[in-house]
Amino acid sequence: MTARRSVVIFDLGGVLLEWDPRNLYRRLIPDEAERERFLTEVCHPEWNVQQDAGRSFADAEAEAISRHPDKSDLIRAWLPGFSEMIPNAVQGTVDILERLHAKDTPLYALTNFSGETFKPTFKRFPFFQRFRGIVVSGDEKMLKPEARIYELLCSRYGVNPKEAIFIDDVPKNVEGANAVGIHGIHFRSPAQLEQDLRSLGFL
Repeated sequence: MTARRSVVIFDLGGVLLEWDPRNLYRRLIPDEAERERFLTEVCHPEWNVQQDAGRSFADAEAEAISRHPDKSDLIRAWLPGFSEMIPNAVQGTVDILERLHAKDTPLYALTNFSGETFKPTFKRFPFFQRFRGIVVSGDEKMLKPEARIYELLCSRYGVNPKEAIFIDDVPKNVEGANAVGIHGIHFRSPAQLEQDLRSLGFL
């Protein structure tokens, strides 16, 4: 690295927040095989990504119900039940965030997240107050790993990519950060993250 890294950008889901739609649908669809069919064929990952990209839940529900009208109640349960999908923060990562904050490290967040579900989630977790800025894909209508969303965060908040690191649990998003000059870290556990941050001089 040619510049000292001094800024930390966090992903949210899978890094600071536990997220799994099964946390809701285990209650609504007790049969595991039926539940997995629903989450792979009805409200499947690509369907959810479209909300992260800015599609409204009203449009998302209409699209899914047009494909599976017999599952309309389950489809409509996604939005009001979203908080059940995020039962807890990842406490080990939150502890690292707090230690970085105590050292006055500039902290930001960059997340693929629906704007509609992010707003109530933001209110639930006090650690969000530690961020100097947050870029939410659904509000911007662009997604990681597109270069422009990393560039948007840097331009909006005056972050030099060569001074920043980005932590994400999805390898392609880490690669997207690397492509714009941000040092990417693939998150696998809080212990591994602490080791990586220590090696970079953050902790």
